[in-house]
Amino acid sequence: MKTDTIAAIATAMSPSGIGIIRISGEDAIEITDKIYRSKNNKKKISECKSHTIHYGYIYDGDEKIDEVMVVVMRAPATYTREDTIEIDCHGGVFVMKRILETVIKNGARPAEPGEYTKRAFLNGRIDLSQAESVIDVINSKNEFALKSSLSQLNGSVLKNVKSIREVLLHEIAFIESALDDPEHISLDGYPQKLESIVNKECDEIQALLNSSDNGRILKEGINTVIVGKPNAGKSSLLNILVGEDRAIVTDIAGTTRDVLEEQINLNGITLNLVDTAGIRDTEDIVEKIGVEKAMKHATGADLIIYVIDASVQLDDNDFDIINIIKDKNSIILLNKSDLSTIVDESEVRKYIDKTILSISAKNNDGIKELEDVIKNMFFDGTVSFNDEVYITNVRHKTLLNDSLESLKLVVNSIYDDMPEDFYSIDLMNAYESLGLIIGESVEDDLMTEIFSKFCMGK
Repeated sequence: MKTDTIAAIATAMSPSGIGIIRISGEDAIEITDKIYRSKNNKKKISECKSHTIHYGYIYDGDEKIDEVMVVVMRAPATYTREDTIEIDCHGGVFVMKRILETVIKNGARPAEPGEYTKRAFLNGRIDLSQAESVIDVINSKNEFALKSSLSQLNGSVLKNVKSIREVLLHEIAFIESALDDPEHISLDGYPQKLESIVNKECDEIQALLNSSDNGRILKEGINTVIVGKPNAGKSSLLNILVGEDRAIVTDIAGTTRDVLEEQINLNGITLNLVDTAGIRDTEDIVEKIGVEKAMKHATGADLIIYVIDASVQLDDNDFDIINIIKDKNSIILLNKSDLSTIVDESEVRKYIDKTILSISAKNNDGIKELEDVIKNMFFDGTVSFNDEVYITNVRHKTLLNDSLESLKLVVNSIYDDMPEDFYSIDLMNAYESLGLIIGESVEDDLMTEIFSKFCMGK
């Protein structure tokens, strides 16, 4: 398939040690011949072997622009499976733009966001799930998110989805063949056999869907809300976890009036922390708004950290908070262990059964234990990327749900003793939904939507 030649700056548009201009397409080498001059010999880039590096200069006509290294990569052993040139120049914004302008003047056009990866997909180098994992690698916020994205880039989702599709396609082909040639292919007893097969594939899809919550957390982080009564030590805890004084801390109850949001990396896991106003009955209009916001954030949280001032007795405000968190993933912290405490673990367990830790936000005591509890709560202490696949993409989750619903319709048709062509219709729907995940069945507008999220030059 003939395509035009594209070019873009592949590194950040800011002053740096090096900048890279990437050219891809059938005319990439010819264009480079027009603007590159070797320092040590008269050899043209078109005469150079693939996957070699050459030292010289980029010229715009007779004007020398920059001293560069040129990387030559010939198709198909490239990212896009097209002839590709990378010009490594000095990392000034002006010089990178100047070289890109020269490349475009000599026959290339500016690449669109994500167009290199789009060409890698269209040319069969990667599937759509791998293409989407490229941007996830770039946007990874922690070690686990990076490992998950790299796992998908290496084809973990592709392998699982293709395996399920192969099973479904075999059954579709068998049904269609039997309907076309009933004299030689019998469907006697087949519905019972198909039910067993479909149930097994439903279990496979459900296992992938079950990973999606952890997958979202790996990718986006744990939405963590810190709640408690005024002056319980919530803001002090936030400052310790963040590592700097982000929240104002005073002895005055009700200092925090609005929510304060921060993102931290905790043992390789991203926590999206929200410090909220102290929850209590109040006539102060501004504080009341803060309390309402605190309740709203707690409702949608993945994790609630409930901070109790252990130096004072529990009261009705505490019991209100306990009612909010009783059905949530929660950790209860008995703060101010450095003082003479009144409330202990046994007292709190009379009202709620959650993980309870004693800490001192003032002295940084118990924080390491809190970090370990959070990691164990969400990942059982470990996250393995050897065999386990995590679904981190909302589009993938939606399509997996669609395919699962189609397969459930197959089972319903079997129970209702429907004709075999009904099985085939729903099996095909499931097959096509799975195909949309890896791009074996994809429309242009979907590709445009996916690749438009990429950065320029990738």
